[in-house]
Amino acid sequence: MREALKEAAAAAEMGEVPIGAVIVKDGAIVARGHNLREIQHDATAHAEVLAIRAAGHTLGGWRLSGCTLYVTIEPCPMCAGALVQSRVDHLVFGAADPKGWADRSLLEIVQNPGLNHRMEVTAGVLAGECSAVMKTFFRARRKPGMANAQEG
Repeated sequence: MREALKEAAAAAEMGEVPIGAVIVKDGAIVARGHNLREIQHDATAHAEVLAIRAAGHTLGGWRLSGCTLYVTIEPCPMCAGALVQSRVDHLVFGAADPKGWADRSLLEIVQNPGLNHRMEVTAGVLAGECSAVMKTFFRARRKPGMANAQEG
């Protein structure tokens, strides 16, 4: 999770919402990602999706069996769906987001018994640090004279 936090910091430095992800297989990081929605003008450029794409290239296939994805914030529905589709075995996330995210806070996607793939989930790893990164970012954006980040 510390490496995912580094990715979140990289996103924040670029003015992106500070969410970071890494994918690990056999104890080694095979891919990294952080939000790039604003820079790439792409609603799908979330940390998890970019990490999944990079892991597919690194590993030579779309099936990420045997992989664990670490992400600083609970995945949104799109990213949770991408995790299921890519066959990631284990999701580890930091802070929960009860307003719209898709492991346990609002929807149940990654462990939904109706889907063709489910994964192990570990929630709350370094949750305080992961949450603080987001709070600090948005607090700074709300100060007078600062550019407004898009939260949606």
